[in-house]
Amino acid sequence: MSKVHVKTGDQVVVINGKDRGARGKVLQVSPKEGKVIVEKVNLVSKHVKPRKMGEPGGIIEAESALYASKVQLICPKCGRPTRVGHEIVEEKGKKKKMRVCKKKDCGAKFE
Repeated sequence: MSKVHVKTGDQVVVINGKDRGARGKVLQVSPKEGKVIVEKVNLVSKHVKPRKMGEPGGIIEAESALYASKVQLICPKCGRPTRVGHEIVEEKGKKKKMRVCKKKDCGAKFE
């Protein structure tokens, strides 16, 4: 089992490749392959065959997976791309592992 530093619903920025600089929301994460699917990033043309009577076929654009190492999380507080650190925080008597922004002047904690 391998871990991925982003979760579904996170805002990320692509740090290299043809879509460098593109920002989007993570739609799906595949930790086994180490890949993520990001909204409106790495679009590919897909040929679709009509399945039902009267349903149109044709070419649609769909998001394709890209390696998780090519994306960087955007901090919800400072709005900058950042590496992710982890910190154990105690809430209501329970220990909880939180993600932390690694920027010096930020240090925001988020889920």
